[in-house]
Amino acid sequence: MDRITTQHRSWNMSRIKSKNTSPERLVRSMIHALGYRFRIHTDKLPGKPDIALARLKTVVFVHGCYWHRHPGCSLAYTPKTRTEFWEKKFSSNVLRDNHVANEILKLSWRILTVWECELKDTEKLKKRLSKDLADLEKI
Repeated sequence: MDRITTQHRSWNMSRIKSKNTSPERLVRSMIHALGYRFRIHTDKLPGKPDIALARLKTVVFVHGCYWHRHPGCSLAYTPKTRTEFWEKKFSSNVLRDNHVANEILKLSWRILTVWECELKDTEKLKKRLSKDLADLEKI
């Protein structure tokens, strides 16, 4: 049983942002510091990717491990109450992510995914982004 009222839970959930989250802003800052320019949440691409680097024809999705079910990650746990509801919610998120990824790939764009847990080691993430984006420039 939930410890708070339905109205308060609804209010809590309404405060969870879907755009311009702290992880997104941090990744954008890293990519900008590497010298890349980009658009955010462009509606010209399926799924309005978090970051779109048009020159490289690459999008970057910054996924929360919990909501997007990062495989093998401790942050991708399932709540112990209303498990059926949550499993359905999580599976629909993953299906939507797969559908959007397929649509983007059909347009000959490439996809990089940054998981929330990767932000624990920002130096390692910065090195990965630098390498991945430099490799894409060679293509």
